[in-house]
Amino acid sequence: QVQLVESGGGLVEAGGSLRLSCAASGRIFSIKHMAWYRQAPGKQRELVAIIAQDGSTNYADSVKGRFTISRDNTKNTVYLQMNSLKPDDTAVYSCNALLSVSPLRNFDPFWGQGTQVTVSS
Repeated sequence: QVQLVESGGGLVEAGGSLRLSCAASGRIFSIKHMAWYRQAPGKQRELVAIIAQDGSTNYADSVKGRFTISRDNTKNTVYLQMNSLKPDDTAVYSCNALLSVSPLRNFDPFWGQGTQVTVSS
């Protein structure tokens, strides 16, 4: 059974920083990409940042230059360093991984439980 567990959320003042972590555990054969999504109250979930197995990255325009996604393939862990936080960044942040549990299985998406990030003005 695969689990994704996030940590690092919390309350921070505008302009501050937070670092989110997401560790994937269980029977994992290969992870293609890992990503962070967020959902604010009353809004649709949006992709924040994504990192491929080769380390290539993409970011939402709203976070470019402020957020940095990285991963440690040896630990099946993805990080999101968030700097210069704004009240508009307030949301539940969820980790996503596209992974396979065996060489005979397709890649499927798995999700963490989410962690709250609140930025006060």
